Amino acid sequence: MGIDTAADTGLREAATKAKFRVIFGREARLSWVLAMLGGLIGATAFTHSAGYFVTFMTGNSDRAVLGFFRNEPQLSIGAALILASFIGGVVVASLCRRHLWLAHPHGPTVLTALTLMVAAVVDIAIDGWSTSQVSFVPVLFLAFAIGALNTSFVNGGEVSVPLSYVTGTLVKMGQGIERHVSGGDATEWLSYFLLWFSFVAGGAIGGGISLLLSGCQMLVVAALACTAISGYTHFHGDRRALLRE
Repeated sequence: MGIDTAADTGLREAATKAKFRVIFGREARLSWVLAMLGGLIGATAFTHSAGYFVTFMTGNSDRAVLGFFRNEPQLSIGAALILASFIGGVVVASLCRRHLWLAHPHGPTVLTALTLMVAAVVDIAIDGWSTSQVSFVPVLFLAFAIGALNTSFVNGGEVSVPLSYVTGTLVKMGQGIERHVSGGDATEWLSYFLLWFSFVAGGAIGGGISLLLSGCQMLVVAALACTAISGYTHFHGDRRALLRE
């Protein structure tokens, strides 16, 4: 009995170590970087606009309906357009993945970077370089960019790591905590915590930058950051993990 118990303990320890290797593996580290980018983009839209959320589609879905009940149809229309832009980013990136990016796992980040550049150019044309606020049209490009970014990790044709879907991440983290309390270990929830923390850290970085730069300047910073991350995904991303479909 003692030998069996020792063997079982060894197997559990080996399984836990294997889980930790996955949690801190290359794909996981890349997901943290991209989640931080999502937080940064979200902060750019929120801090330098009329409070638009480009990462919070649950709230935008509510706004699209509830604005009419508050006699604020412009609120509903704006939220509906953000939703449409986000979905458009997902659809376009998915089509490109299916037909163009089979050998290019960095494709979604490239599309995101290009969209951010377009948003910056449009904002410069509308409001100029130093204007604090980002107008609504560039915000739509930001929503498109976030939609595209969320297709970075795909498994079996479905998104495997939703980078800006914080509600789902927190639900999974809560379930993991319950499994830990019920006899599991920290690997049950740690990966979800790290993904959530990365997104929040990106938002905090964006909030700090917003105190120093105008909205358009923040768009340029986000575009440059995304371009650099595209290089990272190209040269260091795990192609097999990103292309498991």
